[in-house]
Amino acid sequence: MANGESKVLESVKNIFSIPDLRNRVLFMLAMLAVYRVGSWITTPGVNADALQALFSQAGGSLLGLFDLFTGGNLARFSIFALGITPYITASIIFQLLTVVWPYMEKLSKEGELGRKKITQYTRYLTIVLSIFQSFATAYFLEQQPSLDGAPIVLSPGWGFRILTVLTLTTGTAFIMWLGEQISERGIGNGISLIIFAGIVVGLPSGVTWMYQQVTDGNLLLVMMLLVIMVLVVAFVVLVERGQRKIPIQYAKKVVGRRVYGGQSTFLPLKVNVGGVIPIIFAASLLALPQTLQYMIKTSWMQAIADQFNHGYPLYILVYALGIIFFTFFYVGIIYNPKEVADNVRKFGGFIPGIRPGKRTAELIDRIMTRLTFAACIYLVLVSLLPDFLISGVHLRTVPGIGEWLHDNLPQFVTQGMGVTFYFGGTSLLIVVGVAMDTVNQIESQLIMRHYDGFLKRGRVRGRRG
Repeated sequence: MANGESKVLESVKNIFSIPDLRNRVLFMLAMLAVYRVGSWITTPGVNADALQALFSQAGGSLLGLFDLFTGGNLARFSIFALGITPYITASIIFQLLTVVWPYMEKLSKEGELGRKKITQYTRYLTIVLSIFQSFATAYFLEQQPSLDGAPIVLSPGWGFRILTVLTLTTGTAFIMWLGEQISERGIGNGISLIIFAGIVVGLPSGVTWMYQQVTDGNLLLVMMLLVIMVLVVAFVVLVERGQRKIPIQYAKKVVGRRVYGGQSTFLPLKVNVGGVIPIIFAASLLALPQTLQYMIKTSWMQAIADQFNHGYPLYILVYALGIIFFTFFYVGIIYNPKEVADNVRKFGGFIPGIRPGKRTAELIDRIMTRLTFAACIYLVLVSLLPDFLISGVHLRTVPGIGEWLHDNLPQFVTQGMGVTFYFGGTSLLIVVGVAMDTVNQIESQLIMRHYDGFLKRGRVRGRRG
C-alpha cells in the first residue's frame, strides 16, 4: 500500500516537473475555476428563494434532469443556467445526421477539414438551441404560480424574456468556448470536464451527510454505503474498460525482395459503446409525465404522473425498457459493422476462418449484439441502484399481489435504505468515465516523456478505448 501511495505521489510530482504538462493542468484547473465562479452569478429579475422552492418540488421532472447536467446552475438561475446541454444536444443531432444525411456523411469522411465544418455547424446549432431554450425557460418561469406569496419572476414581460435570452445564450456560448479551450490548451475533454465539475460539487454535501450520520450513531449504515459505492465504482470501471478483441490477420505482400504485412493484431469492440447517452434519452422520456403535470393540471394527469415517480414498478419497468431500446438504437446508428468489415478488407486484413466482406460483417454484428445486450443489463443495474437505495420498490401499486409482496418481502426491498447515493446512475457514469479519460491522457503525456505513469503495468484505457 505504501509503495502504491509513493508511486502515485511520484507521478503527481512528475506532472508538475514537466513545464508543458504542468501548464496544461493548471490551465484546465483555472478554466474550471472560472466556470464555478460564473455559476454563482445569477440572472437578474428572478426571486432565488421562490425558484429553489420550485426545483425542490420538481426533482423528478425534466427540470431536475437538466439541473443535474448544469451542476445546480438552473436551480440558481445563474448566467450558466442552460449549462452545456444545448451543445450536447447539437452534437448528438449532427452525429445522427452523419448517418441519415449523405452530405453530412460525406463531410465526416473528409478528414480534418470535414470535422472542422461539422464543429462549426454544431456551434451555430448550439446558439439556435440556446435562444429557444432560454426563451422557453423565461416563459415557463413567468407562468408558474407564486409560492408562499412570492412570485418567481419579479417583473414579467418582454423585458425579462429578452434579458434572459441574451444572458443565458451568452453564458452557453462562453461555456462552449471554455470547453474548447480546455480541450486545446489543457488536459482532457473540456466539455466532459465541465459536466464533471458540475456534478462533483455535490461531493461536500455527501461528505457532510455521512459525517452527520456517524455523529448520530449510524456508523454501520455509513460503512455499508461506502462499501456499496466502492463496489459500484469498481464495477463501472471494469465494464467501461471491457473489450472483446477479435483477432485480425494481415496477408503477406512480397515487393521485390522484401516481405510486407503478415502481422497479427486485433479489432477491439467495447462493451458499452453508447456510453451514457441511452440513460439520458430514457430519463428524458420518463421525465415527460412529471413535466406535463405542471402544464395539465387534471386528476388523470396527476394519476399518470404518480405512477412514474421514482421507485414505482411502472417507472422501473419503463425505465429499464427505455434504456434497452435506446442502447440498441444508438449503437445501431453510430456503429456500422459493414463499414468496419470493409475497412479491414481494404487494408488486407481478415479474421482467421472467416471470409472477408459479408461474413466478417455478420460476425462483427453478432458479437456487437451480444456486447450491447450486456451493456443494457449493466446500464439498467447502475441506473436503478440509486432509486433502490433511497426508496426501494413501492410494490403496493402492483394489481392483485401488491399487498402480499409488500408484507412478505424484506423491508429494505419495499422501503429502501433511506440513504442518498450521491453518485449513481447518470452522474456516476459521467464522473467515472471522465476521470478515466483524463487520467488516460495524463498517463500518455508522462509515458511519452519517458516518465512512469500512475500504473505499474499498462495504461488506463478510457471510454474510447
